[in-house]
Amino acid sequence: MYTSLAFSFMPYKTILSPRASITTQDNKNATVYRTKVSRNPTMEKLQYNYLFPEISEREAQHAKKYPNAKIISLGIGDTTEPLPDVVASSMANYAYSLSTRTGYRGYGAEQGSKDLRKAIAETFYKDMGIQGAEVFVSDGAQCDISRLQMLFGSNMSIAVQDPIFPAYIDSSVIIGQTGDVEQGSGRYQNIEYMRCDPHHNFFPDLSKTARTDIIFFCSPNNPTGHAASWEQLEQLVKLAQENGSIIVYDSAYAVYITDGSPRSIYEIPGAKKVAIEVSSFSKIAGFTGVRLGWTVVPKELLYSNGFPVINDFNRIICTCFNGASRIAQAGGLASLSSEGFKSVMSLVDYYKSNAEILLETFESLGLKAYGGVNAPYLWVHFPGSNSWDVFNEILEKTHIITVPGSGFGPAGKEYIRVTAFGHRENILEASDRLRSLLL
Repeated sequence: MYTSLAFSFMPYKTILSPRASITTQDNKNATVYRTKVSRNPTMEKLQYNYLFPEISEREAQHAKKYPNAKIISLGIGDTTEPLPDVVASSMANYAYSLSTRTGYRGYGAEQGSKDLRKAIAETFYKDMGIQGAEVFVSDGAQCDISRLQMLFGSNMSIAVQDPIFPAYIDSSVIIGQTGDVEQGSGRYQNIEYMRCDPHHNFFPDLSKTARTDIIFFCSPNNPTGHAASWEQLEQLVKLAQENGSIIVYDSAYAVYITDGSPRSIYEIPGAKKVAIEVSSFSKIAGFTGVRLGWTVVPKELLYSNGFPVINDFNRIICTCFNGASRIAQAGGLASLSSEGFKSVMSLVDYYKSNAEILLETFESLGLKAYGGVNAPYLWVHFPGSNSWDVFNEILEKTHIITVPGSGFGPAGKEYIRVTAFGHRENILEASDRLRSLLL
């Protein structure tokens, strides 16, 4: 099969000489060709598959085992309700315009359209001094987290909440910021884990937090659902100022906040000098499949040598990204119009009502559930249990998908995360099943 690659000056066996053998069902002595390129050693440090594909795989296995079962997913935080007509129509019309000579457009600005950047600044950062030029439109917050890791490089020290969305830790491992994983604790060396538990109102004890270059902080927190208070965020900004650190603040669920807690880190005085904010249309407008997000890098944020961070981030964007889809941006702009924003916020209210149903369900069962008020997630405590065991039992006996808390860090060992994203009838049915199992 390799003869077509042979050259007269070099026998093909020299080029394609197998360096290893593997056992297969067809031929126990089959050989495979391997390159001489070593695997990135940081990839070998990752403990297991990324959490959410692992959940999807287990769901697929369960469906194969029980082909007639109706599986209800309260696991991966994926929106379920249709896009508002004003948003979908805007994207459809823009897509159709691409079929015309006058409407066709090719590449756009890597940073995003000026109209959308301005609309984001005016909608989410009004009276905070954030300009459209400081907003970078992207294909989602998770992608921007990795771009920020590329910006910072492997020599940065980082701190993360525990528990926290796993992308922060996994991207840190991949970029080379961490040491090996500690046996027993499951923690990576060179990461400062800021424990956030109910005893401290899901906020870390900053007096015991070691100095790091970068502080990843998510509010409302995924998975606990806790929204940091004014006082808590003032402490966080003060810590960053005193330590000369940069906060990467994830506000993807900010529109779910209803108790008056800050929706942006830039509501805190001085934050523009120490913080980058990452956010997304995914859970605001139901764009989990459309893909659209943004990152704010204030011009006031400077490196130790006085160089503006925004200049380097702009270079990262221009080098690694060709800009968000024009069609997606049309939808994003429509969702921030007066009619569009009212429509997408009605979806947010729908999911918050789902959360209330689930919260009442777990409380009626005598289980302590956190979150579900300022976020679409519930963090349910099963004292003395292992989260994967709880996940497996609920799946096996009720055909309901949840997420084991240990996937968000060591502090989640006794918890599961439950999402309020779902059709109302499925939320109600899931509540009935859970009551039947746990009563």
